[in-house]
Amino acid sequence: MYHTQNTPMKWRRFNGETVEENIVSEVENLIMREYNAGYKLKVCIGTDSQVTHHITEFATVIVFVRQKRGGFMLISSEKTKYKFAIKERMLYEVSRSIEIAYQLCEVLDKYQVELEVHADINTDPQFKSHSALSEAMGYILSMGFVFKAKPDAFASSYCANKMVH
Repeated sequence: MYHTQNTPMKWRRFNGETVEENIVSEVENLIMREYNAGYKLKVCIGTDSQVTHHITEFATVIVFVRQKRGGFMLISSEKTKYKFAIKERMLYEVSRSIEIAYQLCEVLDKYQVELEVHADINTDPQFKSHSALSEAMGYILSMGFVFKAKPDAFASSYCANKMVH
């Protein structure tokens, strides 16, 4: 039902091509390629979900932002029939993002790549997702990561969002 550490996420490029290497090696290779091409990078990780006909689809993205030169991303998707309450779903999105951020933090530190974890949670109390804001922010910040929520969370609110709609 839920993703677990025992079943690693499967990753693909935006063009659909499967990432064959483990995600840490793949990210390190991409960082080295970009640095050798003269780019300074920032990595933003985010997850979004969509519920359709009793199926919840999650998309987690690792967005590589080239300073003033666009960017690219890797995507991992998962579908489940588990019925989430809204707050539970928001926190599961955050846990997927943190899981990947935690796996990558050593290699990102090695190359001094800035990392942000983006949560698709609205800072406006009028929205349902707002109910998970304080827990999500506490979870991300307590893990030592930089936290961004809507409207600044483009990795989850825009990039991952496009992968589930």
